[in-house]
Amino acid sequence: MLRSTLLIMLLALSASASAEDFNYNFLNLGYGNVELDAVDVDGDGFQIGGSFAFTDSFHGFANYEDAGLDFDVDVTRYNLGVGYNTSVSDTVDMYARLSYEYLEFDLPLGFGSVDDDGYGLGVGLRFAASASLELAAGVNYVDYGDGDDTGFEVGALYNFNDTFALGLTGEWSDEFTTYALLGRFYFGR
Repeated sequence: MLRSTLLIMLLALSASASAEDFNYNFLNLGYGNVELDAVDVDGDGFQIGGSFAFTDSFHGFANYEDAGLDFDVDVTRYNLGVGYNTSVSDTVDMYARLSYEYLEFDLPLGFGSVDDDGYGLGVGLRFAASASLELAAGVNYVDYGDGDDTGFEVGALYNFNDTFALGLTGEWSDEFTTYALLGRFYFGR
């Protein structure tokens, strides 16, 4: 239902929106909420990430997230990868990504830590709803050594100018639910 609603919204707005090429050179700083759905614990933490365009169609990206959860459990996630992006229309870009993924849980009371790594695949759309408003949606799959995780993400960014945007993001997967407020700083345009 959510996917259908987003698609209808994208198609309805695409006739009236116009935007320049999407910028894949940026740094994100964010703060948000993380919930581990399987064990019903949550907490908050920070995020930092970014993207760097190698060419008009290829970019590299990296993201790091650190959160403190209930019962003194800490979770750290990061990824590093490459992506391909292409214009679908004047207002829509599509991207596909391949990444290395890492996940670690630090447990309290001397129980140590548990970590895992693997690879990730993702596809998504960036949509210029207006000259200032960008909407995004994507599907991500991560294959860890001990299991996998599939998630859906959405976001909205308001671009104040060519160098700064403020936005909200959400991600719902088999294991995690996250919400974040982020600032995006563009460079290299």
